[in-house]
Amino acid sequence: MNLSPFPRRRYTAGKTPLEFLPRFSKAVGGPKIYIKRDDLLGLTAGGNKTRKLEFLVADALEKKADTLITCGAVQSNHCRLTLSAAVKEGLKCRLVLEERVPGSYDPESSGNNLIFHLLGVESIEVVPGGSDMMQAMQGVSEKLAAEGRTGYIIPGGGSNEIGALGYVACAQEIQEQMFDEGLALDRLAVASGSSGTHAGLLAGFIGCNMNIPIVGINVSRDPEEQDPIVHSLAVKLAERLGIAQDIPGESVVTFGDYWRPKYSVPNRKMLEAVRMLAGTEGILLDPVYTGKAMAGLIDLCRKGFFSENEAVLFVHTGGSPVLHPYSKTMLGLEEPAE
Repeated sequence: MNLSPFPRRRYTAGKTPLEFLPRFSKAVGGPKIYIKRDDLLGLTAGGNKTRKLEFLVADALEKKADTLITCGAVQSNHCRLTLSAAVKEGLKCRLVLEERVPGSYDPESSGNNLIFHLLGVESIEVVPGGSDMMQAMQGVSEKLAAEGRTGYIIPGGGSNEIGALGYVACAQEIQEQMFDEGLALDRLAVASGSSGTHAGLLAGFIGCNMNIPIVGINVSRDPEEQDPIVHSLAVKLAERLGIAQDIPGESVVTFGDYWRPKYSVPNRKMLEAVRMLAGTEGILLDPVYTGKAMAGLIDLCRKGFFSENEAVLFVHTGGSPVLHPYSKTMLGLEEPAE
């Protein structure tokens, strides 16, 4: 695959590490678990959205935008990184935050909310859960246009055919690292949410003929709803890239047993996963995405979904600033859901 025709900014110097987790693998009881440290990507505090923004912001600059507009939950990692990219490029940024859990927005909270203000967000609009987020962002764009300015709308999670190119690039990066390190991977596991990361990896693996199955662990939906979203974006992405191979529906495999009771609401398995990885390898997960995804990986290991001899790569999509607003749960001062 040739990504050179697509405009791209670079926010990370070199490849993110691909590390073996010996003590964590032992604690889980096998298989051999590796981690792709996309929590160490560039921009403020890193995370998977940085890869997507390399392509999205390049497109915004080509379109002569002066303001990035995006949306997310009240502690959105994607909003943090979009704002960071805007700062890096000398652009303004306006955010629309969806209060998916009623009463969860606190303008004085820590975590990403604090970072929004440190980075100089131009405006934050908070809307109720279930709002039409694209319509809300269009409204922001229209206000900018009335001021003689040009907004560029980035969808939630940066998950469209442009943003997902970042994880096609990541698939190529993983292939290079496997070759350089003499590593054979049997499967890859990743949090599956807005779908750009999952779909980009899937299209990239198929386009690179890697033949490594991808296991998505859902953070907000069950498979019957999530799988078609991932598949649809992967197909559009393959068309954009000119990938000859079909993206079969059965290549999208997700599990929906670990995100409940609601998106972003802590549960016991997530808490165990965050504590286990921190205590065995010194690596931080977040409560909303990677903690629940790792909880799924741990449970699948215990259930024998992976054989003991397999090598499984977990893609760490970042998000550790979100730990801070959940400190009472992390410290055992508040009970998480079952």
